[in-house]
Amino acid sequence: MSSPTPAKGSPRSLSGLAPFLRPYRLQIALAGLFLVMAAVTTLLFPVALGGLIDNGLVPADRGQQMLALRHHFFELFGVAVALGLFSAARFYTVSWLGERITADLRNAVYGHVLRQSPQFFETTQTGEVLSRLTADTTLVQTVVGSSLSMGLRNAVMGVGALVMLVWTNPYVMAQVLLILVLVVVPSMVFGRRVRKLSRASQDRVADASAIAAEVLNAIPVVQSYTAESRESARFSASTQDAFRTAVRRTKARAVLVAFIIIATSAALLWGLYAGTQAVLRGDITAGHLGQTVVYVIILASAFAVLGEVYGDLLRAAGATERLMELLHARSAIESPAAPAALPAPAAGSAAAFEAVRFHYPSRPATPALADFSLAVAPGETVALVGESGAGKSTVFQLLLRYYDPQAGRIALDGTDLPSVALADLRSRIALVPQEPVIFSASALENIRYGRPGASDEEVRAAARAAHADGFLAALPEGYDTFLGERGVRLSGGQRQRIAIARAMLKNAPLLLLDEATSALDAESERMVQAALESAMQGRTTLVIAHRLATVQQADRIVVLEHGRIVEQGTHAELVARGGVYAKLAALQFTA
Repeated sequence: MSSPTPAKGSPRSLSGLAPFLRPYRLQIALAGLFLVMAAVTTLLFPVALGGLIDNGLVPADRGQQMLALRHHFFELFGVAVALGLFSAARFYTVSWLGERITADLRNAVYGHVLRQSPQFFETTQTGEVLSRLTADTTLVQTVVGSSLSMGLRNAVMGVGALVMLVWTNPYVMAQVLLILVLVVVPSMVFGRRVRKLSRASQDRVADASAIAAEVLNAIPVVQSYTAESRESARFSASTQDAFRTAVRRTKARAVLVAFIIIATSAALLWGLYAGTQAVLRGDITAGHLGQTVVYVIILASAFAVLGEVYGDLLRAAGATERLMELLHARSAIESPAAPAALPAPAAGSAAAFEAVRFHYPSRPATPALADFSLAVAPGETVALVGESGAGKSTVFQLLLRYYDPQAGRIALDGTDLPSVALADLRSRIALVPQEPVIFSASALENIRYGRPGASDEEVRAAARAAHADGFLAALPEGYDTFLGERGVRLSGGQRQRIAIARAMLKNAPLLLLDEATSALDAESERMVQAALESAMQGRTTLVIAHRLATVQQADRIVVLEHGRIVEQGTHAELVARGGVYAKLAALQFTA
């Protein structure tokens, strides 16, 4: 039988952290031991205080009284030392657990998100993911590393103080206990509203983070359209919305805390009043009353802290839910359980599309490819041309298995793509995208991204082949120069050549060039085109090009329209045919 699903935002949602807690059972046991010892030591304090009042302050011989007082004060100091040591040990162990578990959780979520297919990012904003990795994990850390420990400690002390009070004053404390039950029930009911508002508040913060991430990644465009004020206003509106939701949450939580403190204090003051009446009647001693007073204070403060901790648990429960949603998201594209091995290609990989039909999940009514069939022989260079939206980039995305087609078959070297491990498949393919990606690292590490184990000389050889060595050597620190976030210190053509060098270093049997020379000036384009032609030798190459001058020497040109192949052949054949390609060529070459 499956266990019931925790209610949204309830503390039971924290059970999702169990797999991250399990490896640290020893540390958790130690933290629990120190926590219980600290709580027990606190509960011993009133007993020592009662002994001091009853035995150290009774009329007696002056010398004996001084000895008795000294003995009782030493007892109290011993309790204080034990409390300090156990509390310090508890604090260190619990804080270590909080930091360790949060780091593990953050790593697990990030690693899982990296393995999601592009379909996941069609519906999930990057800023939303970053908010969960930062703000939500920080909330979890606060609970695991602090609030939960405080809550458990105060729960132990509260229960212990209640037991002592019931044991010493059973009739009075039975009445107090009944009143406390009447306090807890409405507190739990009101806590549901706090839970909902906590989740809503975290969602609004994530919305603001998503806006900020999107805009900061497009600063040049924002500034070119002088949209700084508009974007500031949009972000301000989002943060204001988050603020209003947070205020509602805080107001509800403040009312909850106030109710718990006032109601429990009233109940416990009633018990204290009854205790003073018992002293006046001679039923108990003054020391007994002093002991009772301290236990009442411990119980009241424990309930007050538990009210605060409960609010933190509700917020952390919402954060845990959001993190678990990411962690339990299943990628639409996964490696098979028993992957087939790809044969070693002799001269480049062979790729085949058979009657492929595909539409993007976000556009189910519009086919990106329809009845698409294409066979690419090993070592062949095939160019894909056509208007924007014709399906050229979709061919690349299906080959890389970012998506699976709704119908048809795609194979690499005779092996169906779904039967191949994703790592094995993608290791056979090198991609040069239209918009090159430069990481916040040195030029050396950016090129080495294509093959992490490559030596410095191999990296430099790839840079020379891509005609990138000249400008890289001229940088202030040469290949070790930090290129800035997204390569802001380089021109578009320089970024493109680094991307080409990265792909050449990978040395894969299938090369995918998506407008690989689009950002180059005429001179650089000639140099890189020569380098690419050299790199194409001995491997299969698929080229996407809008500028037909770059693909005239391709073995075959495939013309796409609305996801279908309408023509294919060499440049000369297609021009002579006078079809779609001939019209495109006439427009470009005449211009």
